[in-house]
Amino acid sequence: MDGKLDWLAAGLPTEGTNAARPRAGDVARKDVPTCRANEPIGEVRQRVRAAGWDACVVVNDERVVLGLLRGAELDTEQDEPVERAMRPGPSTFRPHVPIEEMAQFMVAHDLPTSPITSSDGRLIGVLRREDAVRVAHEQHEHDETSEEAKR
Repeated sequence: MDGKLDWLAAGLPTEGTNAARPRAGDVARKDVPTCRANEPIGEVRQRVRAAGWDACVVVNDERVVLGLLRGAELDTEQDEPVERAMRPGPSTFRPHVPIEEMAQFMVAHDLPTSPITSSDGRLIGVLRREDAVRVAHEQHEHDETSEEAKR
């Protein structure tokens, strides 16, 4: 069983009846800004805002997630290194988590974004709450339509 979970946690393709259902890794945005812990916050803030984001994932050279900068941290006035303002060790989620589960969790915990990582902590992307809720709703509508067609 560990082999299958490792495969899913790495975000690799799956087969079977649930393979077509959207998961966190499918919906996560891959274009999320990243930065290094030693970069000045001011430079990072400009780059993040110019890209249309309000969050930045702090990664190392192997893209392992070290921290997260959200709006409040990005708006820090001082031009200190990112590592002093970042939220270290943010909660991350694996790419195989069903999108319905992610949407419910993000709404219940008021999370605007959630990093999606492989089992070794490498960044796959960032899931935005509005994307998770939209796709979960679309899946629910699809499921209801399919059930009605079977009747």
